[in-house]
Amino acid sequence: MTYLDALQDTLAAEQAAVFVIGYLGAQTSQSAEPELSALLREAYAVHRTRRDDLVSRVREVDGEPVAAAAAYDLDDVQGDPARIRRQALQVERSCAATYGFLVASSPTAERRFAVDTLIEIALREIALGGRPRPLPGH
Repeated sequence: MTYLDALQDTLAAEQAAVFVIGYLGAQTSQSAEPELSALLREAYAVHRTRRDDLVSRVREVDGEPVAAAAAYDLDDVQGDPARIRRQALQVERSCAATYGFLVASSPTAERRFAVDTLIEIALREIALGGRPRPLPGH
């Protein structure tokens, strides 16, 4: 996998994350689940920032950023906090996998971004109720 391919795959994962996390946030009651609501708002902002950063990185290597999908598969979480957490955890794990490939495919000077992001994702996974696990590639 080339560095550009890994960037594009990671960008696609972030675009999906923005969509799905936004949906999950809209399904979460801010008054009944303030912690979960705050976590999803923070995750949404982080995924948007990362998506925009990846668009720039793709362009820096003369690539054309992959477009977001027209639609994404969404589980019917029915406002259930446990289902919302599980879906958000799946999103984070999907992103972690693509960042693992980005670490492996990145030039040394560019690797820090992906490694730092993997650490951040691992912490959010724990906040969502996930268990610590080896990062991709370990």
